[in-house]
Amino acid sequence: MASDVPQNVSSSYKSQEQLIILLSSPLSAFIILSNLFIIIGIVFNKKLHNTAHFFFLSLLFADFFTGVLLPCIPRMKFTKDLGYFGCFLVFISPNFFFLSFLANLLMVHYEKYLCIIYPLHYRESWLHRCVPLSLFLVWTLPLLFSCLPLLGWNNWRHNQTCSYKQVFPNAYIYLETYGVVIPAILAMSFITIKLLSVARKQLKEIKKLHRSVQRDVVTEIERQMDLRYAKCIAVFSLTFLICWVPYIALLQVSVLVIERYEISIWIVLTLTCVGSGSAAIVPVILGLSHRQYTKLWRNLCRKYCGCCPRGGPASDHHDMKSKAETVEDELTAVK
Repeated sequence: MASDVPQNVSSSYKSQEQLIILLSSPLSAFIILSNLFIIIGIVFNKKLHNTAHFFFLSLLFADFFTGVLLPCIPRMKFTKDLGYFGCFLVFISPNFFFLSFLANLLMVHYEKYLCIIYPLHYRESWLHRCVPLSLFLVWTLPLLFSCLPLLGWNNWRHNQTCSYKQVFPNAYIYLETYGVVIPAILAMSFITIKLLSVARKQLKEIKKLHRSVQRDVVTEIERQMDLRYAKCIAVFSLTFLICWVPYIALLQVSVLVIERYEISIWIVLTLTCVGSGSAAIVPVILGLSHRQYTKLWRNLCRKYCGCCPRGGPASDHHDMKSKAETVEDELTAVK
């Protein structure tokens, strides 16, 4: 996050406020509504009430609160006329929810890593056996770190207006940027690349066995598997480029502002809105790509919107699709 930027003339301040509203409000509304959409889909689907989905549900709640406070993050660049505790509350709250969002996202990646890389020992891991403790840690540790300025690590001076620079010292910003946030992003990227590598090896083994039966003939099934794997790589690459690269650029600009480099306020505000918002979209992408999370809404559409009429080929197709979804539900529960 960027350090404090002095307030200019009144007209410039209003222009900056309009830019913040224009960029952050649509992102905030999308993040809030889509998270609620997925949360309701998980809560009312009893087959999703297991360890992995409890972790993901915690991530969605953290992302929801991040979306609620997203318009407040760019406004942290301006000074405010607040008291001691009010000042710290305004600046610490967005930081806490964004750090808890990163912690939950890292935990979801790590849980998936253990489940796939060590499937036989997954249920014996502390992450699976101590779910309440794991959830407690991913919310408590970000809270403790974000409250360090309130506990005395700050630049607070009496008889001065509340500003970002008074709440967060430069050393704190460096520690959060290079000691917490960027390592967490790199760790999640490494886990995803590792999982894709394992999936590639398994795909080669499946194709090898399949060709031994089909006498070295490339079949449509192999093409579909290759296409699905290519889609996974494309989704990961686009997610990193669209969601994380702008946020990493925001962090670097924040450090440059601390070093008192002259950077346009418009660049800072744009990167803050787009960078923070795009990072918060990651759980939405993960949630909407999982069919079980949207099953409740699809069933409601079939029931009340009459998307598939009874009788005839459409009804047969609907029955076959329902049976396929039932099998998929059972496989998901086993996993």
